[in-house]
Amino acid sequence: MFTLFLTMSENIIHILPEVVSNQIAAGEVVQRPSSVVKELVENSIDAGATKIDIYIKEAGRTSIRIIDNGKGMSADDAVMAFQPHATSKIADVNDLFSLSTMGFRGEALASISAVAFVEVRTKREEDTLGTRVEYTAADLVCQECIQCPKGTDITVRDIFYNVPARRKFLKPNDTEFRHIVSVFEQITLAHPQISFTLVHNDKTVFNLPKENRLQRICSLFGTKWNQKLLPISIETTLGKISGYIGTPEAAMKRNCPQFFFVNNRYIQHPYFHKAISMSYDKLLMPDVKPAYFVFFEMEADKIDVNIHPTKTDVKFEDEKSIFPILSATVKEALGKSNSVPSIDFDQDDAPEIPAFTGKQMEYVAPPKVSYNPNYNPFNTHSERTYTSNKPTQNWESLYAVTKEVKQVNEPKMESAWANLEIVEDFSAVPMIQTENKYIVFPVSGGIKVVDQYRASLQINYEQTLKELELLEVHSSPLLFPEAVELDVKEDLIFNEIKEELEEVGFTFTTFGKQTYQITAVPNSMSNISAEALLEEFISMCVDEKDVKTEIKKNLAIKIAEKNATKGGVILNETQMRSIIERLSKCESQVYTTQGKKISVIINNNEIENKFL
Repeated sequence: MFTLFLTMSENIIHILPEVVSNQIAAGEVVQRPSSVVKELVENSIDAGATKIDIYIKEAGRTSIRIIDNGKGMSADDAVMAFQPHATSKIADVNDLFSLSTMGFRGEALASISAVAFVEVRTKREEDTLGTRVEYTAADLVCQECIQCPKGTDITVRDIFYNVPARRKFLKPNDTEFRHIVSVFEQITLAHPQISFTLVHNDKTVFNLPKENRLQRICSLFGTKWNQKLLPISIETTLGKISGYIGTPEAAMKRNCPQFFFVNNRYIQHPYFHKAISMSYDKLLMPDVKPAYFVFFEMEADKIDVNIHPTKTDVKFEDEKSIFPILSATVKEALGKSNSVPSIDFDQDDAPEIPAFTGKQMEYVAPPKVSYNPNYNPFNTHSERTYTSNKPTQNWESLYAVTKEVKQVNEPKMESAWANLEIVEDFSAVPMIQTENKYIVFPVSGGIKVVDQYRASLQINYEQTLKELELLEVHSSPLLFPEAVELDVKEDLIFNEIKEELEEVGFTFTTFGKQTYQITAVPNSMSNISAEALLEEFISMCVDEKDVKTEIKKNLAIKIAEKNATKGGVILNETQMRSIIERLSKCESQVYTTQGKKISVIINNNEIENKFL
């Protein structure tokens, strides 16, 4: 038996310093500047504010300032609010199941002050003087009495100044500000009864008055949504569901507004998202998403919001029962929307349907059928009585039409391919076209089958992309300029990519707030909707890809699709050889840029096996 004594220097378990533990907690709550905006604005809402002003500098890197007209804090509360787990919302564990306010963990101010400089000016209505407190690295460095208006004015400066690793991973300012706008949308949609102002770098981005829910949606996303939304509303014993869903025509591939709220709290809920998506079954293409703004009103003890630090994940007590109710509500709204065109008989140009009167009715004799009762189908000598009354003359004209169509098609293709170079390597290769869709010719060890459309698509894509990269494109003015209305996030993206779009041949003029006219497009885009293409580019850039490269690639794809030789077009041997020769010079000869197969080789063994 022996006893092992460890010295103090050998101990490896210790308590973290308070500043370090606060910085770790800040990692959960303060992920980026938008997290600070969310926490502080929610505090203002909980304080009963009816007006909240948000001032941002350099996408929140330099400073974030929130001013509200709420009830304010006393001098003691202004200090206590920065202590870890300080809260006015919870007294015991049972309060966790009856929360109706936004923030409640008591970590926000403590976490923010651990990674930034924070100054608070606050005053209650009953107090003569207000209070100013200042925190640095979670330490109180100043507390004094001041004159200030009722409410709270809080400023956060130099976020992550003492955590350089976190600051280094912040995205560019445009991207970070888009995250702030997303948070702003989530909060303001839930509280249309509050007026909000958002100012970025001294420029007013939003100035939202007190308004109703539909007005708030249009203020945030543009007046175009006024005609694209359908109201939904149902009240059951489980709770109330209300809001708006988008018409099928309003669905988008990317960046489609989709919002769930429960008791005015923004949430994410994949299960309920599935309920809405399934309601649009057979109304939408698989790659587009419906728009929706859905608000749940539930008893506080029927939901659990304490399952995620940002409180965007919420657990409902009876999700399986809510699913069919939500789905049925959406289907009912779609059914009432008259999405299928119908005849309006009150229009001036409506078709005239004469009223029926008995006097106008003329006698119509019933049809007579004649037959031979003595006909025996098993007797070859029976007399057949059927004769055709249709003339059989001029039947040769059927072949003349086919011949004429071919003669019309060929000159058009000749002109389209007249400037193509024919390589001697392919001049002696016999080629045939099958199904007016595939080019078939022999190769070493078998035969090769090429999809003429996909081959032409890849040829045009690589040629167009090369021209765009070398800026060998010219603009064509539009006879009728196309107007595009953007929301704030779309406008931010547009200003990021505008220079790249102008490089490849687009021209824009400002036509009002966040509205632009497309006055010219690249030469090759005469039959492509410039407005739809611009919206696609903007949606694509939400994914934060290489903007310049992706724009050129997507524009090249659109132009290539327009100019490619479609399936069903008859080709002569010269045209077939031209396609094969140009394809042989492409970087990708087997797959298109979208990953679809261009050609296949059937080897001799496969052919021989067919005859076994």
